Amino acid sequence: MHYLVCAIIEQLQFDLSTAARAGQQAHDSATHSENIADNKYDTLAVEAAYLAHGQSMRIAQLQQFISLYQHYQRPIFNNQSAIQVGALVCVENEQKQQSRLFIGPAAGGLSISSQWGLVQVITPTTPLARLLISKYVDDEVDSEINQRKVCFRIVSIE
Repeated sequence: MHYLVCAIIEQLQFDLSTAARAGQQAHDSATHSENIADNKYDTLAVEAAYLAHGQSMRIAQLQQFISLYQHYQRPIFNNQSAIQVGALVCVENEQKQQSRLFIGPAAGGLSISSQWGLVQVITPTTPLARLLISKYVDDEVDSEINQRKVCFRIVSIE
């Protein structure tokens, strides 16, 4: 499991470097002499400044997520454990298709390639995580996705 947390940190660091480059480009554009407004309708510099601000907020968020995962002490799980934050959960739908979900403390929405295949990071505040938390192996969970009822069975907890 240490591999998964390291892979999440690696992806977050990649996203951070991408956001830092984009933020620098937006800052350069906002402060470039050619982008000084010629009239009140010329908003290129203002738009670039908003973009730079948004990128700086994203950078701060990514730095916070990286720090959180670097200091994260993941609980130990087995198939008799209840699902909680830190669990890698394998669920199976009615068509016997399996998905792996990591309930992480942050960075929901990341997809990480791992030895288990693709792992989707979700956070405890998501509707699916709220349904899974406190459940056990072989429990069934009913959910609605895109206005369609879906039933999952919990196959394993790691």
